[in-house]
Amino acid sequence: MRWQGQTIDDADGAALPGMENRTGIVRSVTTPEFAGMTFHEVLARSALNHVPSGSRMPFSWTINPYRGCSHACVYCVSPDTLVLCADGRQRRIDDLLVGDEIIGTERQGNYRRYVRTRVLAKWGTQKPAYRVTLADGTVIIASGDHRFLTDRGWKHVADAERGQRPHLTANNRLMGFGAQVARPEILQLITSSMTELRIPHVSEPPRPNGVSCVRVTGGLPQRQRFFDLTQPAIMRKLGIEGSAVKSASDLRIVAVDALGETRDLVDITTGTGDFIANGVISHNCFARGTHEYLDLDGGGDFDSQIVVKTNVAEVLAKELRKGSWQHESVALGTNTDPYQRAEGRYKLMPDIIRALAESGTPFSILTKGTLIRRDIPILRDAAKHVPIDIQMSIAMYDDALQHSIEPGTPSTQARLDTVRALTDAGFRVGVFLMPVLPHLTDSVAAIDHALQRIEQTGADHVIYGALHLRAGVKPWFMQWLGREHPELMSSYRELYPGAAADAPKAYRQWLAKRVRPLIRAHGLEARHSDDDAYPARQLTRPTHLRTTAAAQPAPTLF
Repeated sequence: MRWQGQTIDDADGAALPGMENRTGIVRSVTTPEFAGMTFHEVLARSALNHVPSGSRMPFSWTINPYRGCSHACVYCVSPDTLVLCADGRQRRIDDLLVGDEIIGTERQGNYRRYVRTRVLAKWGTQKPAYRVTLADGTVIIASGDHRFLTDRGWKHVADAERGQRPHLTANNRLMGFGAQVARPEILQLITSSMTELRIPHVSEPPRPNGVSCVRVTGGLPQRQRFFDLTQPAIMRKLGIEGSAVKSASDLRIVAVDALGETRDLVDITTGTGDFIANGVISHNCFARGTHEYLDLDGGGDFDSQIVVKTNVAEVLAKELRKGSWQHESVALGTNTDPYQRAEGRYKLMPDIIRALAESGTPFSILTKGTLIRRDIPILRDAAKHVPIDIQMSIAMYDDALQHSIEPGTPSTQARLDTVRALTDAGFRVGVFLMPVLPHLTDSVAAIDHALQRIEQTGADHVIYGALHLRAGVKPWFMQWLGREHPELMSSYRELYPGAAADAPKAYRQWLAKRVRPLIRAHGLEARHSDDDAYPARQLTRPTHLRTTAAAQPAPTLF
C-alpha cells in the first residue's frame, strides 16, 4: 500500500464529535491512495465490546479495531443543486434538513411515478467534480461516482478509474423534466410576462361563469418552469405526486466535462433511494447506522471518515489480564472487516491475535479480506494455545453480480484462493454463503456452482442464510435492486414489507430444503447442526497443531 504524500493534521476532540467519552484523537491522516478519505487515529479507552444480553447475536464479546470501511462509494452533487420538494418548490440541496419532505420516484406497475419521501440523512464531502450539460440547457455539477437515471437505466457520471462501469455518454437521455430556469421578479401581468419569458401558453375563451383563464402548454416541463419562475402564493397546482415519469424536454447528454478541480459536494439519503436534482432523477447514497453513535453520519462519513484505534492491542492486553475476565470467545469482524485495506498500513491484527492467544482467549475471525493471508504464520502460532475459528464471507459467484453489489472488495476467486491458503496451513475454514439473494442466487444451479467452487478449496463447512435487510442497509439495497433488477422490486416488497428485515419463515424453510441436500452432497456440512441455518460449531486448531485441550464453542457470525 502506498502512503506517500500523506498529510497529518493535529486533531482534538472537536474533530470527531461524539468520540470525547470513548477515545482521544491523536491525528488525522490523508493519502493519495485513498482520495477523499480521512483516517482518524485514536486512542481507545476499551477494546472489548460486550454484546447486550437481549441481542440475537450468538456471541457475547467483539473487537472492532476500525469504525467505517474503505470499500464503499461516495455519490454527491454541487451544494447549489435544486431539489424538488413535496410542496412543489425547489430548494438548494445544502439548504435541506433531515426530515424535510421532498419528491422521489418509485415503480408502480408499468410506470415509474413521482412520490413523496423524506430526507433521512445528509452530509458533505470533497470530490473531483464534473459538469453534465443537457440539450435543454440544464447543467449539473456532480462527482464522477454520482448516478442519474437514463432511458437505459442508472449510469454513473464518469467511467471508473480502474475497470469499467455504466456511465453517461453522448445522446444518453436523462429522465425527468429538466431545470432550464431562472428566477426573475414574480409575474405582474400574466400574459405579457409569459410572452416575455417565452413560456408557451394559450388564452382560453371565457367560461359560462365569465372566468377567463391563461393555460400553460408544453406539459410538465413547462408547468414546472412556470412555477419555479413565479413562485405563486396558491400552491395546489404545483404537486406532481402520482404523475408518471415522462419527459417532454430534450434531456440528451451534450457533454460530460471533468472540471479538473476538487469541489465541496453534498448528498442525501431518501426513503425512495432517489431525488429530483435540477429536474432530473438522481440516485442517492445510502446511510449506515454504525457511525451514527459517533455523531457522524452513516453515509459519506462511514465511507470517508475511518476511525482507527491505534492502541487497540495494548488496551486489549490490559483488559484480558483482569481477574474478572472469564476467557469467553471473542468475535472479530462482526461490524466492520478487520482486514479491510487500511489494515495493510496499521497492522493492528497481529498484536490483537497475540494478545488473545497469550491470555488463553478463544476467538473467531469473519472477513472478506485476503489480507488475512499475511497473518497465517501468526495464526498458526496462536492456534497452539487457543481454539480459532476462521470464516471467509463469499456470497457471490457471478463476477458481474459480485462487482455490482460488493464494489471495492476482493474478487470471489481471490477469496477462494485465501480459503485454500488457510486450509493448506491446517485450519478448518468455514465459508459464509451469505446472504442468499432471492431470485438472484437461490437457484439450484447457482447454489450448486457455488458449492462446487467452495469444495475445491478444501473448506471444512458452509453456513448459509437468506438475505437480512437491517434498517441501515435496506434503503441502499432496495435502491440498488431498483436500478439493477427493477423487475424484482415487487417480489422483494412482498418478501420484506415495511420495516421487515428477515425473509418470511416460508421462504427460509423453502431455502433450507433446497440448500441442505446440496451441502450434504458436497461434504460441506458443519460438524454440529440443528434446525437453524447457523449451526453451533467447535472452534478448532489446525489439524497438525492440535493439543489435548478441549475445544470451545465458536460464535456463529452473520
